[in-house]
Amino acid sequence: MLTRRLQTVLARPDDLRPSRDDFEVVGVFNPGVATVGGETVLLVRVAERPRCDRTGFSALPRWDPDRGLVVDWFSDDALTPLDPRVVRINKTGLARLTFTSHLRVLGSRDGRRIDRWDGPRFEPQQPWETYGLEDPRVTWLRDRWYFTYVAVSAWGVVTALASTKDFAAFERHGIVFCPENKDVVLFPERIHGSYWAVHRPVPATPFSPPELWLARSDDLVRWGDHRRLAGGDAGWETDRIGAGTPPLRIDEGWLLLYHGSRPSRHRGQVGAYSAGAMLLNADKPNNISARSAELLMGPEADFELAGFVPHVVFPTGVVRVGEYLRVYYGAADTCTAMVEFLVDDVLGALA
Repeated sequence: MLTRRLQTVLARPDDLRPSRDDFEVVGVFNPGVATVGGETVLLVRVAERPRCDRTGFSALPRWDPDRGLVVDWFSDDALTPLDPRVVRINKTGLARLTFTSHLRVLGSRDGRRIDRWDGPRFEPQQPWETYGLEDPRVTWLRDRWYFTYVAVSAWGVVTALASTKDFAAFERHGIVFCPENKDVVLFPERIHGSYWAVHRPVPATPFSPPELWLARSDDLVRWGDHRRLAGGDAGWETDRIGAGTPPLRIDEGWLLLYHGSRPSRHRGQVGAYSAGAMLLNADKPNNISARSAELLMGPEADFELAGFVPHVVFPTGVVRVGEYLRVYYGAADTCTAMVEFLVDDVLGALA
């Protein structure tokens, strides 16, 4: 793994108030990142759940378009836990999340510590957002910041698109990748006149190992020309693989940090998440010029090993500062952290 030149935790659950007094924040993590007027802006995912005080019952939250954040109560006997995040309703066989998420804006003057905590909130509004909003990825395109995000509902997991000029007001552009698809990152410029995105199909029937795919668009909303980019070939990425940070343009091409996970050895637990990198051709992003043979970053710090979902590092934002890359990531689905790597160290790990 790469040498971490600097590492710091930026935000923890105790740093933010929950949406309701009878809820608790369990995670502040997986931030989309932008540099706006000299400030590093983090659009963080805030996960919260009800404080359950009814013996023998479980509280499952959701967003209602008229009432806002509400709670459905189920007898414990009516549910089967699948992992820390998901239960199955025995009567229907359908899944529900044990928490819900929305997005909040935080700010940092130096990129290394948070000094603005009271930024705007981006909350569920649409029917496909009933169970929450997750994992934004932020990219500057045209004249504004666009961000993809995962929207969860009874219809499944979709990727939606929104934009903002100032991270104070937001415009929704609707669903751009239908169920089940997530971890969509946008390239920050047109290539041969088209917009490009990396996405992660999640097939219900595993005919192949997990894969990353590419797609093209003329308007950022309607996507086509889908093609396979890469599969999860190494042991640390054989269970899941997905884009991490939006592609970063460097002299050598497009640098894409991505995440992968290995299967858990224990039933009801999530396997460890780690990070790797690949270099894509500048003019033909479907061509991989180089790829890390081993993981570049894995869970090793205490705050990465223990949390709501332990053993997780999940990169979602990157900023280049001279010879360094600042990688912003979620740790154990609990904290937002930042690590600095030398650019030469990252490139030296690619084969």
